[in-house]
Amino acid sequence: MKIKYNIVPVETLGQARYPSPLIGTDYISFIDDADGSINQTLFSEISTSAQGQGVEFFELAGPRESIYFDPEKIACGIVTCGGLCPGLNDVIRSIVNSLWFDYGVKTIYGFRYGYKGLTKSSEFPPLKLDLEVVDEIHTKGGTILSSSRGNQDIAEMVQTLQDYGIKILFTIGGDGTLRGAQALAQYIKDNNLDISIVAVPKTIDNDINYIQLSFGFQTAVEAAYRIIESAHIEAKGAPNGVGLIKLMGRHSGSIACHATLSDINVNYCLIPEVGFRLEGSGGLLAVLKKRLKEKQHAVIVVAEGAGQDLIGGELGVDLSGNIRLKDIGLYLKEAITSYFENEKIEVNVKYFDPSYSLRSVAANAFDSAYCLFLGRHAVHAAISGRTNVLVGFANDKYIHVPIAMAVGTCKQVNRHGDLWHMVTGATQQPNSIFL
Repeated sequence: MKIKYNIVPVETLGQARYPSPLIGTDYISFIDDADGSINQTLFSEISTSAQGQGVEFFELAGPRESIYFDPEKIACGIVTCGGLCPGLNDVIRSIVNSLWFDYGVKTIYGFRYGYKGLTKSSEFPPLKLDLEVVDEIHTKGGTILSSSRGNQDIAEMVQTLQDYGIKILFTIGGDGTLRGAQALAQYIKDNNLDISIVAVPKTIDNDINYIQLSFGFQTAVEAAYRIIESAHIEAKGAPNGVGLIKLMGRHSGSIACHATLSDINVNYCLIPEVGFRLEGSGGLLAVLKKRLKEKQHAVIVVAEGAGQDLIGGELGVDLSGNIRLKDIGLYLKEAITSYFENEKIEVNVKYFDPSYSLRSVAANAFDSAYCLFLGRHAVHAAISGRTNVLVGFANDKYIHVPIAMAVGTCKQVNRHGDLWHMVTGATQQPNSIFL
């Protein structure tokens, strides 16, 4: 059987016509545009693809010998949008350092409070970014540019870019930010403008399609591990103690799963991808009762998006268009307390909701180094004229992914996959809990 191979096409502004200033640098290996990293990883996936549209390869990220922009004549902008995440400052610093040292770009603006900073209504002028400004920001959590949610007028934002002479805008954010970047790139294309939009995807939940690992995820899991340890100590310190920890994860239970595996003292892990029941002989409450009778303590980890079907009421959507979640942590706390009161059994529920403390800490060593790679590859992509694209990491390679491929749906934990199998094996939580 003849197999077809396809490089996933990436939009460009035009022909790269300038020689890279990195030519002649001993430590630089330039990337061939014809080279790519395979999307499918399993033989079964490759075989299926070969019989259909062909095996897909993503274009490799990295420096090109020819670049589109003349670095001496451009200005660049950076925005950070959505919720905070460990590593935001690291990405900003990496982008600024790469623009400055690799390409000699010295005019760099940080637009404050996300896309709102690109509108006429913004009360804050952009921050001029240079080596001194970003020198130590990687040691701090949050983002020096601040952030915001919500849609803004596309034409108005593009006009701001033109007013400041911006030829490259780097957007750092999650699904809503990516949709905004896509809209900006499309408007720019429709109006024949010469501006590149390159995204660095940000999601603490590690749920962006085609991306193996999101920055900040490892730091969040590490921080969650420490919270679980505290919850375990609290649970053992009281009669029938229950340590209940709500972790981030709107649609994906990745943080909950990996944090659970990092601390084998977790007895129950509840995630959005796998429904669970509270009531009945095999439900969580009855199983918890049995556990407390035998061991006198228990630890429960629940992702914020789990069990939403158990709670009544609608909460609408937030400014980013995300459905507002009902608080599964407080719901479980009240349900456990009420159940044991009715059973006339003492219970002491110690509830932990560390969401904001997880996302606002500084990146750990792994994530800090990872952000350095992402920021540099974003710069290489933009300078070469690529647009409407994000940089990511998959199959141990840094790649370019068209934004359109990454938005709309999210990566989730496979209930039949190795990760969930490892979680259920580590916790020994009974299958009767789950739907």
